[in-house]
Amino acid sequence: MDKTEQKIVQYLSEAHATEQALVTVLQSQIAMTPGGSYRDGLESHLRETRDHASRVQRRLDELGQDSSPIHAGVRLVQSVVAQALALGKTPLDLVRGTGGEEKVLKNAKDACATEALEIATYTAIERLASSVGDKATRALAASIRADEQKMLDRVLSEIPKLTEAMVRSEIRGNPSYDISETGAADAARSASESVKKTARDATSSARRTARKARKVPGVAHAEGQVKGALAGEGDLAITGYGKLTAAEIVEKLANLSQVDLAKVNSYERKNENRKTILSRITSLRGDEPWPGYDELSVDEIRAVLDEGDEDRVKRVPSYERSHKNRAGVIDASERELARA
Repeated sequence: MDKTEQKIVQYLSEAHATEQALVTVLQSQIAMTPGGSYRDGLESHLRETRDHASRVQRRLDELGQDSSPIHAGVRLVQSVVAQALALGKTPLDLVRGTGGEEKVLKNAKDACATEALEIATYTAIERLASSVGDKATRALAASIRADEQKMLDRVLSEIPKLTEAMVRSEIRGNPSYDISETGAADAARSASESVKKTARDATSSARRTARKARKVPGVAHAEGQVKGALAGEGDLAITGYGKLTAAEIVEKLANLSQVDLAKVNSYERKNENRKTILSRITSLRGDEPWPGYDELSVDEIRAVLDEGDEDRVKRVPSYERSHKNRAGVIDASERELARA
């Protein structure tokens, strides 16, 4: 690979890392943005961004990325830097600002900055490719740059509306932000309904039920957090929660699903904020053996175990003993392990 191609590969690698990082940024912003024209724009651009990353990767493959250890190390550093630039503000997305309206506005302002960075990146790539006669890379960069410009224009058009919503909330005391209408809430509801529907099927369709449940990664924590933020005491899985001592609540936590643990965690933090309860929840929270596990019956779990996935089977006994401790599930998993 000559110096010209090395330089183009360098710039494309940086662009690819930024596109991949932007996917994460967009997902975090969609999760906290209520439905409407702005979230529609974010969701559309998320699909577009994934496509951009794929197209850039294809061009890198066509150029035959230099696989030498030195150049691989350089590309890794470039990727880390690009991702740091794109993701630098992400940990703050869900906490900064006073109200939801202000958080969404600040995220929109960040989106403008990110789009401007991408426009500059692809403008540079387009000029570089043009200067060295690389027509394919120039066309790719020009196409993606045009998409980024459209997104920047779209976000800028939303800024006045988002600002007005912030003013109504922060200054006039008329908030409109509703966490139950955010992308995270919508995703949790959709996934939850899918799991509940399949869980109602007869045992004869347990395999199909479990497969559908496994297509919903991460739903438990997201659903529980959203529900807990909105829940009253009567919505919790522990009856008479408000009348129980912390010790009594702690004894009941192991029987709860990941959804209900997250729900109680959010509710408790919003109200009493007792360390003993929150600490016990932290020790119990974790990944289910597979997404949707907590929603399945003993027979449905057995059906999944019968599929013979050894890695999945290994995760069941310890998780089950720490939570619902159902003998039928533990026995079935141990039998499968003995066969492996």
